[in-house]
Amino acid sequence: MDALQEKVLKLKRKKRAIILAHNYQIPQVQDIADFTGDSLELSKISRNLKEETIVFCGVKFMAETAKILSPRKKVLLPVLDAGCPLADMITPVDLIELKKQYPKAWVVSYVNSSAEIKALSDVCCTSANAVTVVKNVPVKQVIFVPDKNLGWWVAKNLPDKEIILWPGFCLVHEYFTIEDLLKTRKAYPQAQILVHPECRREILEAADSVLSTAGMLKEVKSSGKSEFVIGTEEGMIYRLKQDNPQKIFYSLGSPKVCINMKKTTLDDVYRSLEGEKYNIEIDPAIIEKASLALERMVSYI
Repeated sequence: MDALQEKVLKLKRKKRAIILAHNYQIPQVQDIADFTGDSLELSKISRNLKEETIVFCGVKFMAETAKILSPRKKVLLPVLDAGCPLADMITPVDLIELKKQYPKAWVVSYVNSSAEIKALSDVCCTSANAVTVVKNVPVKQVIFVPDKNLGWWVAKNLPDKEIILWPGFCLVHEYFTIEDLLKTRKAYPQAQILVHPECRREILEAADSVLSTAGMLKEVKSSGKSEFVIGTEEGMIYRLKQDNPQKIFYSLGSPKVCINMKKTTLDDVYRSLEGEKYNIEIDPAIIEKASLALERMVSYI
């Protein structure tokens, strides 16, 4: 452990804080986190923490989610402009218009969305539980926002539901191509191909398994395979290697990087703890409405 890591951990203990890091964070940040996981895992963890200060190493919508679930806690986002282009692809005005068009539909919003979008939703979901959530929705017609690829995957698995899709997408996962998949399958014929459901639909159809990052960790651990091709943000391969040092991992095509996820450095985490910034504040009325959708999501697991 280097000197900066030690300083971060010492300051964390002094502040009685806890550090959460998404699987896509840089290795140095993952290494000093108390918990590393995907959106669903970290959402559940943040809700049940006894610590009063959470340093969330991820992007803004994740820190907002933690604040909504734990409104009395101080939630810090080390880099304020670590955003999510997918979350920005739908606005509250867009969703209100969509709800007017389909007044009987339930709105299921992917957790990769703003607090305002969550507040307009009936229930939220993550990539890990999207199919389960929509299956539990008590109506046939569902507005699914903002990710069209995850929404398509849900529709494929639940043909009895009528899924109305919004044309949003993850910039990182959109870069994976079917050509990438075919080339890697030819190069590594013994490997199991695992892809994230934010990938394009032709990739979802051709992969061996479609899984959230948490699902990938479970699959790799239990699989009899020793080689895996991973179709998600490149930070996940570091986490997989840490947990499975005896297994081999390849990227689906060239490694794809989320610039926003990589903005947070160890220096940022230290400064966040030291100055208690950037403190996430959300209108109490938004928290009240959004928490209903998030709590319903957690209950569907």
